[in-house]
Amino acid sequence: MAEPQQPSTARMIDHWLGGEHHFPVDVAAARAFEQAYGPCAAIFRDLRAFLGRAVRAMVAAGVDGFLVFGAGVPTRGNVHEVATEATVLYTDVDPVTIRLGQRILADSDRVGYGYGDATDVGTVDRAQLHRFVPGWGRRPVGVVFLGLAAFLDDATLAGTLDELYQSVAPGSLLAIDFDAEELAAYPQALAMMGPQFRMRAPASFPPLLGRWVPTADGIVPVSRWRPVGAPAEVPAAFHGGLVVKPAG
Repeated sequence: MAEPQQPSTARMIDHWLGGEHHFPVDVAAARAFEQAYGPCAAIFRDLRAFLGRAVRAMVAAGVDGFLVFGAGVPTRGNVHEVATEATVLYTDVDPVTIRLGQRILADSDRVGYGYGDATDVGTVDRAQLHRFVPGWGRRPVGVVFLGLAAFLDDATLAGTLDELYQSVAPGSLLAIDFDAEELAAYPQALAMMGPQFRMRAPASFPPLLGRWVPTADGIVPVSRWRPVGAPAEVPAAFHGGLVVKPAG
């Protein structure tokens, strides 16, 4: 695989998680961001731990098929490594990340990786969708939507979540996170996120969910969503939770 010339957020996160699927350009970008903000590894490990707890909650609710948008590098505690009996379809829009994911998962018969734009579920290959998320639209499934809301304006986000709501069967669950206003105090780091990046006040999160209904846990700092033991002591950069399409 040729070394890319531009850094990728997915591979930067792999670096912060202690993974092996990144390049020097990603490490350089991660270090530059940390110079403007501060250490990031603990924050992203906390976010990955939240993903693990959310996936385990979905499995406990009977979910055995997952669709993951903005999947990034499919390792270091990603969905298929937590839900070890489930089938999983990872999707992304970055061709380098997709090829990397396909290489990592080449020997798996229960996990796939393909193109998918979170704002248009129709871009997901139907053959892959029905192979790896059997029963899509007919029985409850799990959808993972992490790291995406910050790059969508309110109207696009609301429309996207409504399209997903209409596409899945009642009883389906969606894991979602939002970026709070943590970076407002770090203007250099905020500038690195680009003009599309959107911070939001926590009070604005629930209205954006539309018809999706949060579990009793609500949308909270991810370290405080069903923690195992004491919550991690990290900045409340990400808020998240699990939301459901009610049955009946």
